[in-house]
Amino acid sequence: MNEAIQEAIATIEHDFGVRVLYAAESGSRAWGFASPDSDYDVRFVYAHPRDWYLSVFEQRDVIERMLPGDLDVSGWELRKALRLSSRCNLAFNEWFDSPIVYRANVHFAADIRSVNEACFQPARALYHYLSIARGTYSDHLQGDEVRIKKLFYFLRPILCCRWIEHARMQPPTRFASLLAAPWVHDEEREWINQLEQRKARANEGDLEPVPAWLRQWMLGEAGRYTAMGASLAQPTEVPHQRLDQVMRRWVGVGNGSEAQISHEMRENIASR
Repeated sequence: MNEAIQEAIATIEHDFGVRVLYAAESGSRAWGFASPDSDYDVRFVYAHPRDWYLSVFEQRDVIERMLPGDLDVSGWELRKALRLSSRCNLAFNEWFDSPIVYRANVHFAADIRSVNEACFQPARALYHYLSIARGTYSDHLQGDEVRIKKLFYFLRPILCCRWIEHARMQPPTRFASLLAAPWVHDEEREWINQLEQRKARANEGDLEPVPAWLRQWMLGEAGRYTAMGASLAQPTEVPHQRLDQVMRRWVGVGNGSEAQISHEMRENIASR
């Protein structure tokens, strides 16, 4: 699969005449609780040659490909990505903390992490994760038995809300890091670990009973963060000049040493 992903990235560069500056896994494989039959969700940021940005009319700024082997590959053009970063796009932020990186210019990744941090908005972030948790509960968790993976699609965003509550910063992408945080109680960590063990052996469609105490916990956490959200709002000034600098730095840069993959990232890929 790693070879297929690298080939897909190279083919996209060739077919669209772009440079992929960063590519990483997103979704359940990046979070650390993929099922045995989970898809691969590869997300990337790319840049066109400089003349593309001098067109009178803006052109398509997304590349998407569904490939054999449950491989979903899609990316955002650099200007689109920076605009989304300026609005504290949490999905984009998570790409740059993914533990599974397929392609990266280390300097570009550092630039993006810097602007993501500068544009982070605690209230917006909390509402984003809370919306995911509440939507998951409404759509998938109201029956007596539910898909076990959907429990984690509720647990992860709720623990992200708790991270934001205490740290006022971007939550880590890995579920294990969220679970290890000091504000997660030992008894919570214990029953979540037990769920993880069962999930590791489960397929996408396997069902799990929801005990009354767990339903009460889920509803209580969702209600608590619904009430808390507005209190986290704070003035945030978008760093327009820094965003422009990043844009200009990475548009039209040559393909030579700028397209490097660090030794550490190669080991990460090989280990999978």
